[in-house]
Amino acid sequence: MNKNKRAILWLSAGHFVNDVYTGILNPIMPFIAAKLGITMAMATVVISISNIFSSLLQPIFGFFADNILKRVFIFWGLILSSIFIPLTPVSTTVGMLILFMILGSLGSSFYHPQSSGFVNKFGTANNTCADDMGFFISMGSLGFSFGPLIAAFVTQYLGMTNMPVISVIGIFLASTMFFFVPKLSKIEKKPEYKSFKETFCTILTNKKMNYLMIISMMKSLVTTSFCTLLPFLWKDMGYTPFYIGTALFLFIIAGGFGSLWSHKIELWAGTKNLLYFSMTATLPMIIIFSVTYKHHPIFSIIIFALIGFTTMLAQPVTMVMGQTILPKYKSVVAGFMNGFAWGVVAILLSFIGLTAQQYGITNVLVVLSLFPVLSTILIQYL
Repeated sequence: MNKNKRAILWLSAGHFVNDVYTGILNPIMPFIAAKLGITMAMATVVISISNIFSSLLQPIFGFFADNILKRVFIFWGLILSSIFIPLTPVSTTVGMLILFMILGSLGSSFYHPQSSGFVNKFGTANNTCADDMGFFISMGSLGFSFGPLIAAFVTQYLGMTNMPVISVIGIFLASTMFFFVPKLSKIEKKPEYKSFKETFCTILTNKKMNYLMIISMMKSLVTTSFCTLLPFLWKDMGYTPFYIGTALFLFIIAGGFGSLWSHKIELWAGTKNLLYFSMTATLPMIIIFSVTYKHHPIFSIIIFALIGFTTMLAQPVTMVMGQTILPKYKSVVAGFMNGFAWGVVAILLSFIGLTAQQYGITNVLVVLSLFPVLSTILIQYL
């Protein structure tokens, strides 16, 4: 196995572990909220703050990553995520909870843009960029799917206060990656410095990039809202942490398979057809979920998992399209596609949580699923 392929495997392993930590919060947040005595609306505000720091800042860190050859964001990103996110369940105050979530979320914001840019650079050398990006994204989804299972298991059988023991995995992997992810200085010349203003103006004035970011926001709207709100619905129905964690695991791991198979399905069905299907299939499925979750819980969980699969089908496609449109800004583009889109949704999450508390969770999810359908008009311009 050549060095480029090995580097992609290690970057993907880091993506898996980083997103394990990111995934532990949603299934146990209802129980943390109960422990601290806060409402669902307040809990969604806290999650919103976390998502803003883990996502909205990614383009900025991507800019710095594109202008250096050092791997600093990869290592420190993984270390921050692995230390501080597992500390959130032991918080005794809302202020402490927010502090731990911000520091842990910054780690995720460090890791994603630079690692995504590296995968594109190493993948291009092997002429397999789309497949490599699909694998990289699917490993993140796989890690995000195992996060709820791990969190639910620790919470239900060991107690939330024992969550910090899982920090050792990320710290060990970050230390190991230092030896196996090559320095870019060995395969690239020092990049020509790009000014902050020029970089962001170039990206934000590119029509195709704007359309891709809107599509990414619509996908994020679905995945973030579902993973944040449904645990509260299931907790109110009396389900255990492990049941909630398992449901989220199925949703996210199905999304991981969607990312993994994305390029193959794209070659078979065509890019536009894949995007149309990914953006429109959520609406009928959430309607089916909303009328079956009370009396047919197993069937509703299957539908829930299928929503994850179809929504994530488009993610590798849109990521590679964005990096192909603006190849000089790989990490910044990754920050916008993978981070900024999620961050914008995170800002809306507080309002979404308050609305769901007033009008019902499933009602709000049905309405939110209309937005990806409406955004399909943009696909024809890609």
